[in-house]
Amino acid sequence: MFITIEFIFFLGLQKIFKMSNRTFTMIKPDAVENGHIGAILEKINSAGFKIIAMKLTKLSKEKAEKFYEVHNERPFFGELVSFMSRGPIVAAILEKDNAVNEFRKLIGSTNPAEAAEGTIRSLYATSMGENAVHGSDSDENAEIEGSFHFSIEDILS
Repeated sequence: MFITIEFIFFLGLQKIFKMSNRTFTMIKPDAVENGHIGAILEKINSAGFKIIAMKLTKLSKEKAEKFYEVHNERPFFGELVSFMSRGPIVAAILEKDNAVNEFRKLIGSTNPAEAAEGTIRSLYATSMGENAVHGSDSDENAEIEGSFHFSIEDILS
């Protein structure tokens, strides 16, 4: 069996995620464009999350397609890829007990009109399509999404 260095790093990153309560988030282009990075990070910090990896970056069309490939058969895929590759994002790995569920509560419903008062999306999203932040929906997806954006060396612990 042939094992590559990339596979070893992937297994190592998975082990890091499984050993703790971590989730992945992106502050999306709409929130970056509207100057909400600081306010969103303050909400994240105030909710007790520890930021253990973070970077300001821009997704190419190809990287956005790869990141969202799970949605490639859906009618909104092209619009989603265009939106996510139109400007900078902030990618981050967060740590807290029950991180995935706690972060999903903090960000609120995908539809900002249905998001609970005080959630990130109720405060900073403008529509279902431009909803300010992404949050992993499971521990497994947090692992996959985090390893898409960060190497082991990027994660502080």
